[in-house]
Amino acid sequence: MKKFLSLLMALAMTLSLAACGSKQEAPAQAPADTSTEAPAESSGVSSGVEDGVLTIAMECAYAPYNWTQSDDSNGAVPISNVPGSYANGYDVMIAKKICEANGWELEVIQSDWDSLVPGVQTGTFDAVIAGQSMTAERAEQVDFAGPYFYATIVCVTKADSEFANATSISDLAGGSCTAQIATIWYDQCLPQIEGANIQTAAETAPAMLMALETDTVDFICTDMPTAQGAVAAYPDMKILDFSGTDGDFQFSDEVRAENVNIGVSLMKGNTVLKEAIDSVLSTMNVDDFNSMMEEAISIQPLSE
Repeated sequence: MKKFLSLLMALAMTLSLAACGSKQEAPAQAPADTSTEAPAESSGVSSGVEDGVLTIAMECAYAPYNWTQSDDSNGAVPISNVPGSYANGYDVMIAKKICEANGWELEVIQSDWDSLVPGVQTGTFDAVIAGQSMTAERAEQVDFAGPYFYATIVCVTKADSEFANATSISDLAGGSCTAQIATIWYDQCLPQIEGANIQTAAETAPAMLMALETDTVDFICTDMPTAQGAVAAYPDMKILDFSGTDGDFQFSDEVRAENVNIGVSLMKGNTVLKEAIDSVLSTMNVDDFNSMMEEAISIQPLSE
């Protein structure tokens, strides 16, 4: 029996040494294996959805694109970093459609406007779906999927304002105005109005609307969906749409396209996620987008 046990121990040691020998030989093959796999990982960018969760960021305060509400009514989803709060709006509707088509779960993070692009760049979240225009400046920092909406640039004033009957930007001369910070509306539109008394940029869309509602300014400049949401929330407001006329804001076709096309921003080089999102958005047309936006405007909390 002892001889038998001795033979078993000897055999076990032999197998153990053989196994160690095979591990020691592995590094010699590693360079060949690495070079074979390198092209598939050349971008060095993770898609971010390997865990089956698409993590997106938005202000959650930019109706009708996105807003915060206290329950999950009308299809709202939890805001992961604001317990007890839910996000809804056009951006959430689009995100849910993208996730459903790709079999992903959706996670929404609330983030300030100025933190959205940096958050994508650092991988804090996978994407931004927050009513962002696909500008050339942003495209230097992030990649865009989409567009997922086409908007026009308009102004909004009070229905009883002296500017309520304006038919061109020249009729707005001398008025006090503002727009949201870091947007074409503030940086390039308002300066085109002769003699405009441009006030400090608003940090958020609600702050911009409140400046108009409290008569701090005579008018604001924004995009059509935001204006439509504003009029639904504040019936005393009126949209001034100069698009398609000689009295409209003037840009090159390229600049105008950049700033009326709304896209999903992604980390530079994240082609896997871009293709997955575009595969969904490409099945939708302008009428589909407009119909979803109308639904978002009809259910936004302040429109009730």
